[in-house]
Amino acid sequence: MGASTYIALTDELFEVSGGSAFSGELDLAELKAGPDTLRFADPIPWNVFIANTGEGSLLVTGSINAVATTDCARCLEPFELDLEGEVEGFVFLTDPGDDLPEGMEEDEFEVVDEHKGVDIRAFLEAALVLDMPLVPLHDEDCLGLCPQCGKNLNEGPCDCEKEDDSDFENAKNPFAALKDYKFDN
Repeated sequence: MGASTYIALTDELFEVSGGSAFSGELDLAELKAGPDTLRFADPIPWNVFIANTGEGSLLVTGSINAVATTDCARCLEPFELDLEGEVEGFVFLTDPGDDLPEGMEEDEFEVVDEHKGVDIRAFLEAALVLDMPLVPLHDEDCLGLCPQCGKNLNEGPCDCEKEDDSDFENAKNPFAALKDYKFDN
């Protein structure tokens, strides 16, 4: 198992209904996912099955499982996150040019190269990102940081004076704007 995402396609994949299994490791130190960064200590194992669809393309399906380190969105402390991504993508045997299947974008497929191979790195990275929670939290009950002093409130309360929350509470009430309005009798 090498740390490569390049697959040299076997002859049966160029025949209708042909298929083959492949595995390897993705060597990836970190991966940006929106405002978050996933960090990986070890190469990430992956397994895929590639099948000829009979329509000039290959369907790539499989899995990639990893343990990533990322930062909690509330308290900014690093924590480990288990990822179990489902790999899926299309590989065209020839470049489709502008004749893409309906609804498919240019970043959703790869094309077989002149050496009869394909790099599935983009499919693997996408599978990891798609399995990541929208807001990564080390604990659903994380208290976050104090907005005034920045202390991690999971470690105990801070010494800041508490702000008057009445403006915030009023803002949550849709009728708060009418509280001082004088109605005619």
